[in-house]
Amino acid sequence: MSLQALIDTAALKHNFETLRARAPQSRVMAVVKANAYGHGVATVVKALAMADGFAVARLEEAITLDDLSLTSKPILLLEGVADRSALREALERGFELAIHQVEQLQWLSELAAEKSWPQPLTLWLKFDSGMNRLGFRSAEAAKIETQVLRLQARWATTQGASHGASITCRLMSHFACADEPERSENTDAEQQFAQVYAHWQDVFGPTEASFCNSAALLSRPQSQFAWVRPGISLYGISPFAEQSAKSLGLRPVMTLEAKVIALRSLAAGETVGYGATWRATRSSRVAILSGGYADGLPRHLPSGAPVWVAGHRASIVGRISMDMLAVDVTDIAEVALGSPAVFWGQHLPAEEVATAAGTIAYELLCALNARVPIKVI
Repeated sequence: MSLQALIDTAALKHNFETLRARAPQSRVMAVVKANAYGHGVATVVKALAMADGFAVARLEEAITLDDLSLTSKPILLLEGVADRSALREALERGFELAIHQVEQLQWLSELAAEKSWPQPLTLWLKFDSGMNRLGFRSAEAAKIETQVLRLQARWATTQGASHGASITCRLMSHFACADEPERSENTDAEQQFAQVYAHWQDVFGPTEASFCNSAALLSRPQSQFAWVRPGISLYGISPFAEQSAKSLGLRPVMTLEAKVIALRSLAAGETVGYGATWRATRSSRVAILSGGYADGLPRHLPSGAPVWVAGHRASIVGRISMDMLAVDVTDIAEVALGSPAVFWGQHLPAEEVATAAGTIAYELLCALNARVPIKVI
């Protein structure tokens, strides 16, 4: 195989247990949206059977999990639903829902009278604590509490005695700056959510909540609550720019590996690739690797970006092509046709490659193209 992504399930399980140990009083909702950050959702969900639940972004992702019967654990829709028909299907399938718009509560109230739903309902009321993306503002909390009380009463009436406790409500929020732990916005967010949470419990009694993504789980134990929602850290990537995954005890799950498919000898002054953007300053040896932007490598990776070839660090030269790229291996004598190379993963952190590309590791992993074979190890 000239290019493939290796998925290390032992590393995945190790990362899960490492994170669970950092939040020993919390249950873990493993985030597997975007095809498990490019790692293959079926592989990841099967490997993480010990998780307490799984979170996805959209209804379509949850349906994939449900149709494949990958798990009996709760499946949470982090974006909720956008219309009544989507809500109806989510109810029929028993998904847990993030609720962040008044309209969603109204749709639930209307659907309560439509028929008897097959299973209890779990709602995650999302409150905005500074992200200004999804969620009710803290000033709306009293209004939302009133609407939830009405919804619960209507649900119990229309669904019958057997569903008397059919709606479980939890609270959630999301940090905007948890990957920068020293920023004051994090403390502000905690204070906002704490006020909502305290008042909610005064009205509804003990309530479970979730606030921590990967970065907050690792840096803000005071905000772990009953549930934590690790995403990128599960896959062995540090959520912090100044702290490596290795220092956090995390191991890379994906290794994107290729092979040398050609070798070229260049005289000083010759160029490589489209646009002739790199010119040899000496007699050089260049390896051509299988892998390009059609596989998910950023086309804007510059000359000098790192790659691992035949057990050594080397530098990309010239523009990334659709299916190939070039690497300067002048000083690596052992490189030969068929020599192994790694774009990221073992030997070369995805975070470092992402920095060279001016992006984040999330984007590298999620951009992996469907044509790249995945091998589970």
